[in-house]
Amino acid sequence: MLRSGSIRQLSSYRSFLSRHALLVNKRLGTSFQILDETNPKQQLFSSVATMPDSHQEDDKEENNYSFRRDTSSTIVSKNERRPRLGDLRNKLKLEKLEGRVIPLSTKKSVKVTNQSADNLQSETKSSWEDILSIAKASQKNAPSPTEMVTDKYNRYHTYLRISLSERCNLRCRYCMPPEGVPLQKQEKILTTPEINKLVHLFAQSGVDKVRLTGGEPLLRRDLAEIISSIRSNESIHSVGITTNGLTLSRQLPSLLEAGLTHINISLDTLCDDKFLDITRRKGLSKVLSAISEAAEALPAGRVKINCVLMNDFNNNELRDFIMLTQNLPVDVRFIEWMPFNDNGWNKNRFFSYADMLESIRHGETEGSLKGVGPLNLIRLTDGSNDTTKWWQVPGFKGRIGFITSMSDHFCGTCNRLRIMADGHLKVCLFGSQEVNLRDAIRAGASNEDLSYIIHAAVQKKTFALGGHGNAEGIAKANDNRPMTLIGG
Repeated sequence: MLRSGSIRQLSSYRSFLSRHALLVNKRLGTSFQILDETNPKQQLFSSVATMPDSHQEDDKEENNYSFRRDTSSTIVSKNERRPRLGDLRNKLKLEKLEGRVIPLSTKKSVKVTNQSADNLQSETKSSWEDILSIAKASQKNAPSPTEMVTDKYNRYHTYLRISLSERCNLRCRYCMPPEGVPLQKQEKILTTPEINKLVHLFAQSGVDKVRLTGGEPLLRRDLAEIISSIRSNESIHSVGITTNGLTLSRQLPSLLEAGLTHINISLDTLCDDKFLDITRRKGLSKVLSAISEAAEALPAGRVKINCVLMNDFNNNELRDFIMLTQNLPVDVRFIEWMPFNDNGWNKNRFFSYADMLESIRHGETEGSLKGVGPLNLIRLTDGSNDTTKWWQVPGFKGRIGFITSMSDHFCGTCNRLRIMADGHLKVCLFGSQEVNLRDAIRAGASNEDLSYIIHAAVQKKTFALGGHGNAEGIAKANDNRPMTLIGG
């Protein structure tokens, strides 16, 4: 016999669930119902209650609701077992948070702020089965194999970055915590055939540029084979790597023969002591030699040095880096320090684009330029979808660029997608939302199914900075992977 208080509580649950069942019905064109256990005849009641205005507004927005089709979901299809309210009361509670429904199982990993309210995500990755099921229910036709991958802001995604390995032979401070990071077992890493399959699928959908990252991509023994296979796709005209350069000199000939077109080398200091401090390893001379060899082997503009600047550490080397472009046809790009999981980011060490320009024009420097006057710069034209603001010293062979991800982001023209070494598709560098393509492939998902999953995942991409608003918001959320596991 139910007490009156229990009946009122169940009635409240029933009313709440019925409203949200109606929202799902409207979105997916399905028929969801909830069993009324308080009715002696156990009759089903229909979700026809009038929704408050706040719920009607939420229904107009895309991706506001997160739900799973498993034992943690309180919304079930007519073909599934309908849960009893007694079960729901004891096992399947829901939270209502800023107008969004979240399974209780994700409570600990969901952090909601004013900046990230539209980017509710769980620490565990989105199930590819859930995404596929929802995508098929909400789309009448499968995406065409040649349909461009676009998000809800009409951004076309033509640039794919693939991390080949989580392993790295350096321990850069901005990339990983000092104790290192847990690595996946080898069987969890994408195989070469799986990489080739995904590249071919993305190439059909408009991707024409691929960059291979890590960890450290040069640690992948079949790197040349992967490059050669990617270049076999006629629509892909650019295949690059981002490397720390330690072993590049030895592998450069075979990589160029395989079809490598671009090389980015990460280097944050020209001083031996600082190199040891920031990377926790030795090897500066090897990296500098690799830069010279790569610059000789590739046309101008195809070799870039990526330098992350930090206040009170290497910001006084900025003009020394610029001098590398005087006689070498290389581009030096200065990158604002970005917050990633446990990389020690703080705003006092942040060195902005404005700070960089001021330092170049008026600041002091170490090394060969000490005592030299200001450098004159001319502004160049940036390329389409370029993340870099380009400048040049008149008469120098190379260019200098600034990647201003934090102070002046370029998310509005983002055309990038990332596949990490473990096969998870990451639609935004700063967001924690992922979907496991590896498991989908290994479960036998067809190319059509993979297209469904990819297009649906990209539709959930936030407009900027993973929905966190700014650098402080990203650092506070701390819900992302370390950079070494993302691949940049």
